Amino acid sequence: MAALPVPLLALVLLLLAGCGGPGAAGQRRKEMVLSEKVNQLMEWTSKRSVIRMNGDKFRRLVKAPPRNYSVIVMFTALQPHRQCVVCKQADEEYQILANSWRYSSAFTNKIFFAMVDFDEGSDVFQMLNMNSAPTFINFPAKGKPKRGDTYELQVRGFAAEQKIISLSSVQIRVIRPPNYAGPLMLGLLLAVIGGLVYLRGSNLDFLYNKTGWAFAALCFVLAMTSGQMWNHIRGPPYAHKNPHTGQVSYIHGSSQAQFVAETHIVLLFNGGVTLGMVLLHEAATSDMDVGKRKIMCIAGIGLVVLFFSWLLSVFRSKYHGYPYRYV
Repeated sequence: MAALPVPLLALVLLLLAGCGGPGAAGQRRKEMVLSEKVNQLMEWTSKRSVIRMNGDKFRRLVKAPPRNYSVIVMFTALQPHRQCVVCKQADEEYQILANSWRYSSAFTNKIFFAMVDFDEGSDVFQMLNMNSAPTFINFPAKGKPKRGDTYELQVRGFAAEQKIISLSSVQIRVIRPPNYAGPLMLGLLLAVIGGLVYLRGSNLDFLYNKTGWAFAALCFVLAMTSGQMWNHIRGPPYAHKNPHTGQVSYIHGSSQAQFVAETHIVLLFNGGVTLGMVLLHEAATSDMDVGKRKIMCIAGIGLVVLFFSWLLSVFRSKYHGYPYRYV
């Protein structure tokens, strides 16, 4: 091979030095690709806090390098024919969380929220060997997701908000949209009380009605003991339908969580036991004839036995291994 003339060789060296060599060209190409990906994600995030992805977008923006940002992805099945009640509940919490991050002062282009619906990206579910939804996975900026980066809602319970936050590297202050139901109910109650006082200003004996106050107190106690406040704080789904078998569960299998339907069931059972005790009290203290009192006594015993047995069965289903039963 003939040697290059000195002037031509110097020119080649100068060109290589100016261009930085093949390695520098490759680095610049990576930076350009990365910049395009970040700009695309930022544009989508400006329109919608949770980016909807199909298989192509997921492989290009989440799986394929280069990437200097994390993506928290919710894998779900929101289409109506999937009948995934839990997916809808989780999606509402996920949207609130993503919006809180999007409009927070700590927002950066280093964390994005996305979702892959099964009907739009079934190939992604197959690629990740995923067979349950909803599932949340944090894809970190470097390396592959580790065990702690995956949160399966069906396995680990329904405290989704706190667990999703734990998947990211930042603390997100969740800002929920205002709920006007409480103030409206309070205003309605005050209006009703004010109306009664106005209409019956000359006769306020109804305010001293012991039966009315006792009934109101009983309703409040039944609501609180059934777990209504827990539902208000945690926001669990009404029930859960198994996506594989189609079986609907109204009682959560863990003692650390519950469904809304479960609280209604417990409230009904507690109410049945209370009604049975009231009938027993009336049977023992009323002035009715003996026959009616016997009927009330039998009905009261039947209600207490039946509803307390059902209530205990719910307790045993949540506290596995509990050895005692009523009937």
